Amino acid sequence: MSETSPDRKPRPEIVQRAREILARMTLDEKIGQLHQTPAYPDRMESLGALIKAGSVGSLILASSAFAGTEEQNVAELETLNAAQRIAVNESRLGVPLIFGRDVIHGHRTLFPIPLGQAASWDMALVEEAARIAAREAASRGIHWTFAPMLDIARDPRWGRVSEGAGEDPYLASRLAEAMVHGFQGRTPEELAGPERIVACAKHYVGYGAAIGGRDYDTTEITDNTLRNTYLPPFRAAVDAGVRTVMSGFHDLNGESASGSRYLLTEILRDELGFAGFVVSDWESVAQNVGMRIAADREEAAAISVLAGVDMDMTSGCYLDHLYDLVETGTVPESVLDEAVLRVLVVKLEAGLFENPYTDIDRSAKVLMHADHRKVARDLAARSVVLLKNTDVLPISDAVKKIAVIGPLAEAKAALRGSWSIDGDLSAIVDVASGIKAARPDAELLVESAQADLMVHYATSADVVVVVVGENPIRSGEANDVAEIVLPPGQEQLLEAIAMTGKPVIAVVIAGRPLAIPRVLDLAAAVLYAFHPGTEGGNAIADVISGRVNPSGKLPITMPRSTGQIPVYYNRKSTGRPYMLAVGGVGFPYRDIDAAPLFPFGYGLSYATFSYSGLRIACSDVGADGMVRVSATVANTGTRAGEEVVQCYIQDNVSALTRPVRELVAYERLKLAPGESRDVEFTLGAAELGYFGRDGKHVVESGAFTVWVGGSSDAELSASCVVGGCS
Repeated sequence: MSETSPDRKPRPEIVQRAREILARMTLDEKIGQLHQTPAYPDRMESLGALIKAGSVGSLILASSAFAGTEEQNVAELETLNAAQRIAVNESRLGVPLIFGRDVIHGHRTLFPIPLGQAASWDMALVEEAARIAAREAASRGIHWTFAPMLDIARDPRWGRVSEGAGEDPYLASRLAEAMVHGFQGRTPEELAGPERIVACAKHYVGYGAAIGGRDYDTTEITDNTLRNTYLPPFRAAVDAGVRTVMSGFHDLNGESASGSRYLLTEILRDELGFAGFVVSDWESVAQNVGMRIAADREEAAAISVLAGVDMDMTSGCYLDHLYDLVETGTVPESVLDEAVLRVLVVKLEAGLFENPYTDIDRSAKVLMHADHRKVARDLAARSVVLLKNTDVLPISDAVKKIAVIGPLAEAKAALRGSWSIDGDLSAIVDVASGIKAARPDAELLVESAQADLMVHYATSADVVVVVVGENPIRSGEANDVAEIVLPPGQEQLLEAIAMTGKPVIAVVIAGRPLAIPRVLDLAAAVLYAFHPGTEGGNAIADVISGRVNPSGKLPITMPRSTGQIPVYYNRKSTGRPYMLAVGGVGFPYRDIDAAPLFPFGYGLSYATFSYSGLRIACSDVGADGMVRVSATVANTGTRAGEEVVQCYIQDNVSALTRPVRELVAYERLKLAPGESRDVEFTLGAAELGYFGRDGKHVVESGAFTVWVGGSSDAELSASCVVGGCS
């Protein structure tokens, strides 16, 4: 656990205060703390009586589970303050409500979607973005966000791949830490302050492994894969001090994720040491009935509360049935008391008892602040991945006539991404506007609707920027696709533009990795931007103009075709040596190359980098033992640039099958032209070990191979032998 993280265990004085409140509660009031209900604007008046009776513990500021792709009206700040006054001044014990809302990648100021933020590999900037999102959200009365989403995703057909960090547990773990620290702060005092909000690690656990990439579908994950792939980001969030965890909608290995004592108590609490409270996903308690593990809503409530779900999001099963379940002895009141205690502790830690209301004038000074937009622009620019460049980028100042065309050239909504429910659409900078601002000296020919006019403009331009991709309606919750290709007509447009013979720069904006081999064939340069947010157009223009040298790296493998899914770099070794000869990516299909279109960690720069001099110093990896890896990285180009130096390992012989490579460290390195520097990584038990048959972490003695380079295809390698420990 980071020394600057809030303690995972709440302060004793906080717990004591919560126990004193709990001791005064009736059974009905206890149940009320575990009930979260939507804050529909037309329902707020009727909710007043429930709040006064102590029958509501939280309001979720959404009107359906699909808020990420819907325009929704929810209660305004004045109404929230009024509801809070009822809770504080008119309920018997004056326990404040906690208001929750999805603040996924920004509030009014939108940052890149989380997959895009992961592409930046810049966790300091990710943390700052989460801090800004918390500051803006808190100014509008929000106390609690349902983020970060920590689901490892290896099937880009799944719409919610956009909300996570991609395929790798190490990178996702670093994102988890950064976002938790950004939302909550790094000290208890920050968490209790007016500019932070409570974070929620979701969807616990394995939700991203839905069969076929179909949202809410079943998942089957071995315990070995669960512990080594899907649990690490949640472990990192717990170590960073996350105060809430959301249980998933899905079933995992035959159990409801919102009804599994093994997952929610034995692993999450007993093993990972989580001390906050667990909230179900939207109506997922009631969905125990749909899974047919409960005969009715009463049994569903019993299953979830006994498993370890503390708060019921919106289904009402707890409110309707916990009283009778306790009275009949089906649910011991002690179980209820523990759940209520956890909720009260988080409310106390968040400072809600001392500061239950939000100043209605504060948001005017906070929302869309110039400093916030600057961070949004910087993060968006760092998240852009350069996939191809045949010396057409950056666009030279000598180029004076630029065509900016394509269906997304002037699009604003396409840049914001899913779960941008509080973003200001009018404030989003589209790509054409961004390029116009970056190149006021150039003549811009802009068209986004008529294909014939686009071709006409291309014929008369010096260079053509074609902006294609997908609208956010194709990603996010319940928005899965069977084919990860560009929407209809876009490849044909690129073909028509390429026939003009003019240099084509393709800008692809999407919420997932798309299979774009044809785009690579047609374009002289390709930029990939995962829905970049409010400042997306400016950020893309910064990269195109050369103001920013691209340094983004793919956080997820880019397949050649839909049929290649799942394809990911850290697959396990198999017994067929031939597979190693084709890069360890699996036995090839007959009709396509075995390798992906681009590997995890890939991304070009306007600079070029070389790697040499890999050195490894090994020792027994006990409590203090370390493996020290160092290499020399040189900028061999003519421009200053930043390289994300990545370190991968392989445990050459292990008791259980292990990945062909695993990311264990990385560092951003800024180098001037001709400059070289040594980079060093220190690897200990956490990096070299894995969770074995008994669920215990172990480092096995023997040989390890280490690679250092600019992607998961790094070639510079060396070996060492380490001692083991457990």
